[in-house]
Amino acid sequence: MGLNTRIITRMTNKEVAETLEEIAMLLELSGENPFKTRSYTNMARTLEGLDSDVATLVEEERLREIKGLGEALEQKITELVTTGKLEYLEKLRAQFPETLFDLFKIPGLGAKRIKQIYDELEIDSLDSLQKACDDGRLDDLKGFGPKMQQNIREGIEFAKQHQDYFLCNVGRDEADALVKYLKEDPNVIRVRVAGSLRRWKEVVHDVDFIACSEDPKALMQRFVDYDRVTRVNGHGETKSSVVLETGIQADLRVVTPEQYPYALMHFTGSKEHNIVMRQRAKDRNMKLSEYGLFKGEELIECNDEASIYEKLELPYIPPEMREDMGEFDADDIPELIEPKDLRGVIHCHSTYSDGKNTLEQMAEAAKERGYKYFGIADHSQTASYAGGLRPSNVEKQHKEIDKLNKQWDDFTIVKGIESDILADGSLDYDKDVLASFDYIVASVHSGLKMDEKTATKRVVAAIQNPYTTILGHPTGRLLLQREGFPLDWDEVFSAAAEHRVAIEINAHPRRLDLDWRLIQRAKEKGCMFSIGPDAHSIAGFKVMRYGLGTARKGWLTKNDIINCLEVNDFKKWKKAK
Repeated sequence: MGLNTRIITRMTNKEVAETLEEIAMLLELSGENPFKTRSYTNMARTLEGLDSDVATLVEEERLREIKGLGEALEQKITELVTTGKLEYLEKLRAQFPETLFDLFKIPGLGAKRIKQIYDELEIDSLDSLQKACDDGRLDDLKGFGPKMQQNIREGIEFAKQHQDYFLCNVGRDEADALVKYLKEDPNVIRVRVAGSLRRWKEVVHDVDFIACSEDPKALMQRFVDYDRVTRVNGHGETKSSVVLETGIQADLRVVTPEQYPYALMHFTGSKEHNIVMRQRAKDRNMKLSEYGLFKGEELIECNDEASIYEKLELPYIPPEMREDMGEFDADDIPELIEPKDLRGVIHCHSTYSDGKNTLEQMAEAAKERGYKYFGIADHSQTASYAGGLRPSNVEKQHKEIDKLNKQWDDFTIVKGIESDILADGSLDYDKDVLASFDYIVASVHSGLKMDEKTATKRVVAAIQNPYTTILGHPTGRLLLQREGFPLDWDEVFSAAAEHRVAIEINAHPRRLDLDWRLIQRAKEKGCMFSIGPDAHSIAGFKVMRYGLGTARKGWLTKNDIINCLEVNDFKKWKKAK
């Protein structure tokens, strides 16, 4: 092949796929042939669902084994993986001002509309778009009527509000890689992620690290020399700040081993939690700061965070709960759910609808990850855009499930469906088809522009349906992209508790819906919950960690999650309604 396949940067399938998606977007902005644009989008989707590691395929010169991948894409992916850069992408980016890409944060503004306003009105930023809305320059543009302009105004406000924030998975991926990199320094004693990421916030502004080392200067140099650093904002002896390729800022603080527990607690936050902790220390004639817990001038030695809480007459409070939202008044700190507590992975898709892997492949992958059951939940027939299952395909899938289940003694595929909640609150299919499932995830996918009364009536009607097991991604929100529809939560939670319908914590990092701030409220109403990855490929199982983080942030234990039940109890839980 004649290509240099020596790997110098270990790009993930997801990172390569995101690059191809960006190329497709830029090609569409350029007015390129739609077939060419689509080839990049299709390959991005293929890579996201690929079992094999793209970097390994490049290294072994086996990229052409991927169906649909030709010579041009082979060369580009190889260049990207072996160098970490792609000249073709850089040339495409250079055609447009960087601020133009902020317009993609506005719901309803795709590449075609952005190209239109850029070409015809030279609008290239959120500010210039705002100005065009205000001075009426959009009025004469085709497709930009009053309703669209109102949506754009709301979108601009939403985009500006969330500017410089990142989904938690972006921060977590960067943090995991950086911690591994820093730990390779033989002088490192301890290093850990802190900040909002450690507290499992759903969106983060930056990534914080706390470390102690026998050679702080060398560690700081290693940090700023990291190959994913694009800009160094500060480089000092105890603190350095950089910007990574994703655009997220990363800050490293190096402290002494004695200071480490106090610094880790302080920089984990939250600010509100820390204020209460400092006041609690003050009430006991002590002083708490990032440097230590002091009685006068004397340092009260604490080897870890648990010791600090103990000295302040508190039980250990896990990082996820440190928001000053009741943790100091709790009678007991709950034993939060752990990954090992999950017995089944539910709400997953296959090639029967819009998934990338077959039913058998998905089930085998779930089994390999230690789950005892796999809950398929392909889309129902109304979701024709996602290959929703017609009744004949439901029957076909169930026959395949029955056949596969005979292969295993200690693993089960559970028959489910993600049924669309229709406009009147009813579910897809007639009663005979609905009765054939072991569980049903009921979700709203269309008609998202609803007022609170309409949305609540629609969702509550679905909850009252005797076949509904789980309310899927309850508000339909997409983080940093669109707000969810409004609901009367007291009415929704009361209905869910009464009809024994679990509330989903959708683990996809773009959803994380139900929001963690509402979980305790739902639990107080008597609700149970599920955690599902909404996985459309084997790779999608990886997002379960974010659902677990959200559940822990909502103070949930294994007793609150229905897929912590054994498979027979999971099925009985639905039938006990």
